Amino acid sequence: MPESDIIPWSEGSWTHAPAHLASDGDHLDATAVEGSDAWRHTAYGFVHDTEHALLAPLEVGEAMDVSFRAPWDGQFDQAGVFVRTDDEHWIKAGVEYADGHLGLGAVVTDIRSDWSVGYVDDWHGSEITVRVSRWPDAVIVRARADDGEWRLVRVAPFDGEGTASAGPFLAGPTRSELVVRFTRWTRSTADVALH
Repeated sequence: MPESDIIPWSEGSWTHAPAHLASDGDHLDATAVEGSDAWRHTAYGFVHDTEHALLAPLEVGEAMDVSFRAPWDGQFDQAGVFVRTDDEHWIKAGVEYADGHLGLGAVVTDIRSDWSVGYVDDWHGSEITVRVSRWPDAVIVRARADDGEWRLVRVAPFDGEGTASAGPFLAGPTRSELVVRFTRWTRSTADVALH
C-alpha cells in the first residue's frame, strides 16, 4: 500500500457526537449513543441518520484507512469507515455484529440503502482496518484483520464530481455500552487497481 499520512483526531468533525470520547493522542475511544445508526428506507421502512462519523475531506485519487478494535458482543454493534456526500448519498463500510456473527460488509446509499455482508467470525479480537479508495466514478472498499491479506469488500458507484468526506464511524443501534477504540486514521493515494 502507498505511504500514508496520519490524520489527527482533532481534524475531523462529527456528524453526531458520541456519548463519550477519550483520547491519549494515539487512540480514540468513542462510546455510541443507544439507538445510533445509519439507514434509509429499504426493506425496513425507516430512516436512521444518527451515526457517529468523524469526517474529513476525501478527494478523488485519495484513500483513507481506519483501524479499530471493539468487543463485538451487542446486537448490531458496528464500526468502520463512513463516506458522505450528503444525507441521502453515503457509504458505511466495516464490521457489524448481528445474530451471533461478526459480518464484514458495506451499506451503499443513493437515496435508498442496500447492504452486502459476509461472516468474519475469526476476526474477533483482531485489530480491523477498513480502507476506502475514491476513484472518479467509484469507491473501492478493502479490509483486513491485523496484518492479514487485504480483502476486497465492495466496488460501489460514487459521484466523482461531488464534495465528499470520510472517516471513522460507529453506531450502537440496540445498546448504550458500545466502546470502539480507533487506533489509526490515515490518508494516502487511492489504490489504482482492483486485482
